[in-house]
Amino acid sequence: MSINSPFSINKTENNLTHTVSQKDNSHNSQFKRLTIDIPSYLHRSIKSQCALRGTKIADELRELLAEKYEEKY
Repeated sequence: MSINSPFSINKTENNLTHTVSQKDNSHNSQFKRLTIDIPSYLHRSIKSQCALRGTKIADELRELLAEKYEEKY
């Protein structure tokens, strides 16, 4: 997935840790946790597709949310 996002995601070689930082300092750098309930079938689909791409669910959802809701300057 290649979405133009203000986030830069850095992973370690073993993929156990990652750091998310913002590319643009004009945005608020604080993060808030967002919890949602989704149907099991949707979670399985998202999880399996992310696994195939070698990405994390949180990283992809963060990019999708930024693409849809981020203010355009």
